[in-house]
Amino acid sequence: MFVLAILLAAASVAVADEAMRGCQSKCGDINIPYPFGLTRNCYFHYRFLITCNTTFDPPKAFLTNSAIPVLNISLQGHLRIIQDISYRYYNSSGFTTSYYPTYLNLAKFPVSNTKNKFTVIGCDAVGVIIGTSGQRYETGCLALCNNITDVVNGSCSGMGCCQTTIPQNVRNNNISLYSYSRDQRLFVSGFNNVSYGFVVEDGFYNFSSSHLNHLNTTSFPIFLDWSIGNQTCDEAKRNQTSYACKENSDCSDSKNGPGYLCNCNEGFIGNPYLQAGCTDINECETGSHHCNSTCQNYPGGYNCSCPRGYTGDGWNNGTSCRVIRNSKKFPVIVVVLGISIGLLVLLLLVSWLYIGVRQRKLDKLREKFFEENGGGLLKRELSRRELTAQIFTEEELKKATDNFHESRILGRGGQGIVYKGILPDQGPVAIKKSSRIGDQRQVEQFINEVIVVSQINHRNVVKLLGCCLETQVPLLVYEFVTNGTLFHHIHNVEDNSLIPWETRFRIAIETAGALSYLHSAASVPIIHRDIKSANILLDDDHTAKVADFGASRLVPFDQTELVTLVQGTLGYMDPEYLHTNQLTEKSDVYSFGVVLVELLTGKKAFSFRNPEDMRNLAMYFVSAIKEDLLVEVLDHRVVKASNFEQVKEVAMLARRCVKVKGEERPSMKEVAYKLEGLRAEGDHEHHPWFSDLYPEESKVFLTKPTIASDPGDPGNTCSSSSSTTAYFSMNNMEIEAVSGR
Repeated sequence: MFVLAILLAAASVAVADEAMRGCQSKCGDINIPYPFGLTRNCYFHYRFLITCNTTFDPPKAFLTNSAIPVLNISLQGHLRIIQDISYRYYNSSGFTTSYYPTYLNLAKFPVSNTKNKFTVIGCDAVGVIIGTSGQRYETGCLALCNNITDVVNGSCSGMGCCQTTIPQNVRNNNISLYSYSRDQRLFVSGFNNVSYGFVVEDGFYNFSSSHLNHLNTTSFPIFLDWSIGNQTCDEAKRNQTSYACKENSDCSDSKNGPGYLCNCNEGFIGNPYLQAGCTDINECETGSHHCNSTCQNYPGGYNCSCPRGYTGDGWNNGTSCRVIRNSKKFPVIVVVLGISIGLLVLLLLVSWLYIGVRQRKLDKLREKFFEENGGGLLKRELSRRELTAQIFTEEELKKATDNFHESRILGRGGQGIVYKGILPDQGPVAIKKSSRIGDQRQVEQFINEVIVVSQINHRNVVKLLGCCLETQVPLLVYEFVTNGTLFHHIHNVEDNSLIPWETRFRIAIETAGALSYLHSAASVPIIHRDIKSANILLDDDHTAKVADFGASRLVPFDQTELVTLVQGTLGYMDPEYLHTNQLTEKSDVYSFGVVLVELLTGKKAFSFRNPEDMRNLAMYFVSAIKEDLLVEVLDHRVVKASNFEQVKEVAMLARRCVKVKGEERPSMKEVAYKLEGLRAEGDHEHHPWFSDLYPEESKVFLTKPTIASDPGDPGNTCSSSSSTTAYFSMNNMEIEAVSGR
């Protein structure tokens, strides 16, 4: 502690010299280190100008010539500023009475993606932040609650308050706030008539239920990252005339946008951007050395030695200094040999003890992680259900993924990150690294996915190979599906991977067959609960594979519905489930119907970019059919005169699947049977010899299933006043499906 205090004192003294010589080093209480400066010739570049307004007491610092207040500048590449919040008020009828947007536009310094959080407060609040990060970005989150007593102070997990991260290299942002639904707005208007949205320093804001009525501030601190120039460290070193790092320092690449930072070498302290700015730390004077005797300082380090008349290496971790004795009276060789052997034995003993203690600690840590990640629960469930699952070690999966390198990331979802791995005996696999498990409900959800997927044996369902529970966060190992998601192939216009109608139709049949199997043929019926195009994977032959069972539920044989917390993805969720919290197999039917509409129209399930009556694709699609405008909403890139009748039949089936009332929807078994029948009809029309060769079989396939006729649409609305929070994944994988990009 004494050594640390001395180093901190030396650092505080050095701060006064961190400005360029002859330049003002402070504005009020804020230090202004070079490359920043207050006047011309005192900063590295005009973008590093700090304006000091002396009309305030004490004076206040502002970024360049802007009105952005600066709170702190760190030579580690951080700049702390203040940004106003956005808020939106509603009157007693639920309509907006005032709206104050916040817009931040930065020329050089990006908003830190590691030290900030985008936060939304409200019981009916959708917050969206839009801007550029080298390319356009858009992200956001949803905050809902039905009663002020439901929210938890200090928690921003979606109930009354939500938080999410922002991308790298963000130079500007525009925050917008929306109402999730008019019904929800009217439901919560008695205790929440305002929504807030803001970017805030991570860990600074602490949510309280009182903030649903009034947030007693108009601004929050945020961190910006700064760097020198637009070159990498290696590129900058080649041009010494513009290289900003001075003697006794080195550079490192910026982790947020282009440019580089300078750092004093080990053993030096100070400002690496100034001539002679990095000064030697005299460890011998500060007492921060480890010498057992005489300390000798040199630039960047120090040496230890024994004084004359003594022998030894002078270090604490070696032999201490000893008086040299007369060799005639004392057998020096014997002493040295004895000491050497003793030290060797002691070293071996200490090493053995260290390795043993360390191994026991690792074993205990693995046991702790195993229990925290639900290992005991998994063992009991696997034994009770007579299931088996391969258990992988942490070292196996680290080796398979190059220690979970970012280049191996396949995607990010609401339940975690998916990596591509290569196992020696199994080839390519997909390794899902779950989100940090923090409570019993999340543990049960993870174990639920293992149990559910272990019981599934279907060619159109992603196969679970095993799991690893001895790590801090649990890992699942799946078969590797090579060709991305159905969402990517439908909506990624830059990829030129347009799939024809025949392939889309086959994908719909395979997906329906998999869901019918889960509902009707699995050993225990399974409700997926998060069917969407992003959770349907495709292999090289565009064969469909249903994935992501983190939200799925097993249905006991004596039950037809389950009461659960509402969970799913915006645009795909069953409105009846959202209203009642009662999960049934018909909830999967609704979600599958939305996927059918995506295949038919090429449009996204939900998009804030569209006009209000077109945001929800299912509602828009049903409305178009009512108004006899089906042809206008179909994807004209794949719909042709030759397949129009088949497309029309599929559209009518999709319309029935997205009925508001679950009882009016067909079962997945009926849906799969209907689609197979349509395919058989198409094969019969293209190959008339089919019925001649196999008259009995063709009769079976060409017979339309008996499905109740459409009684008319009673009105398809997805607004809800659900009695619990809806959890929506708004991270890098799923935000595209929600935001309309």
